[in-house]
Amino acid sequence: MFKLIKIENARMNVPEPVFHEVTEDEAVVMGEALVLTDGKLTKCGATVKPEFIAMADCAADAAKRLIPAARVEPNQLYEVPVQAAPTSLVEGSKVTLHTDGLQVTATTTSGVVTVESLNGAAAAGDIIVVRIV
Repeated sequence: MFKLIKIENARMNVPEPVFHEVTEDEAVVMGEALVLTDGKLTKCGATVKPEFIAMADCAADAAKRLIPAARVEPNQLYEVPVQAAPTSLVEGSKVTLHTDGLQVTATTTSGVVTVESLNGAAAAGDIIVVRIV
């Protein structure tokens, strides 16, 4: 899950939520990377730059589909688990998103999320610090 840890040059690390509907029959989990497609939030593809991070859950069968989301800005730093061992990664590597939209991979081909700090990560599931630019 993408967890906002810092907004550089800001007084508070609290993003201003925006509200959008979630695509029908799609579930969203808090901390998931999303994009706006046809006016609705949907899971971000592996090589697509996230536009929003979900600030609430939405079940696939939920009647209420409007959720808050944080717009992704280049001055934000996020903690996120890495899905595979980050042994080949260095700070500045651009990695892809995992298919669940809640993690990043160690794949650098067509990467969309920049590694700011490996944070001592050595194994799958460890937390790294990233920027989405």
